[in-house]
Amino acid sequence: MAHIIVVGNEKGGAGKSTVSMHVASALARLGHKVAALDLDLRQRSMGRYVENRAAYIKESGVDLPQIRLHALPEIDPATLNPGENVYDHRLSAAISGLEGDNDFILIDCPGSHTRLSQVAHSLADTLITPLNDSFIDFDLLARTDPNGEKILGPSVYSEMVWNARQLRAQAGLKPIDWVVIRNRVGTQRMVNKEKMERAVKMLSNRIGFRVAPGFSERVIFRELFPRGLTLLDLKDVGVRQLNISNIAARQELRDMMKSLNLPGVTVKF
Repeated sequence: MAHIIVVGNEKGGAGKSTVSMHVASALARLGHKVAALDLDLRQRSMGRYVENRAAYIKESGVDLPQIRLHALPEIDPATLNPGENVYDHRLSAAISGLEGDNDFILIDCPGSHTRLSQVAHSLADTLITPLNDSFIDFDLLARTDPNGEKILGPSVYSEMVWNARQLRAQAGLKPIDWVVIRNRVGTQRMVNKEKMERAVKMLSNRIGFRVAPGFSERVIFRELFPRGLTLLDLKDVGVRQLNISNIAARQELRDMMKSLNLPGVTVKF
């Protein structure tokens, strides 16, 4: 059965689609069969990323690992029992059709609370939550005191993950491996950075997630999206001499993939 990776939080701009595309592309490059679902039916950032990649491959003729993006199948509402949700059935039908033929199914969730996102979290074997290094984003996970040094309680997203964990436990499924990725962490020693590090560590012990390194703020990510490329594709598309920033970004991706500790994955790039 496929291992299900869900990338989600309930705030836009945290880098979910960038993380999703790089994780999916890295797994495909390592020889694993990967299927992707974009549950943001309105903005479709992950979907556009994959479409850009397919268009670039077709136009350039460069042989790159392709990401197979799948649409949610349509469900006839007339076939549902009273009280059943059509989106539940669309997602479960998609998973059922993909899990036997793939090693991994990666699901990119929208930056808002939706029924699809809620159900997807309950299906996650591995949950990746990208988080900007800011107390504005941290508020998604927990409420803090004015100094940002004392955890007052979990916030709405943490409660949703808790509910997803409860549903999995009731169904006899293994626990979610929840990994919070700190994105856009500054390279300089700053008071806010140190406070965030302490707060994330305190919260990880309290509500049960692991902390993994993410991506620093880099121009390269904005340049890659229109062509659907990832950091691992640069040499394949003719970039023979990587600059220091690109080398550092590749190392960040390598560290992130190792930290995810996905089953059967040996990071060799």
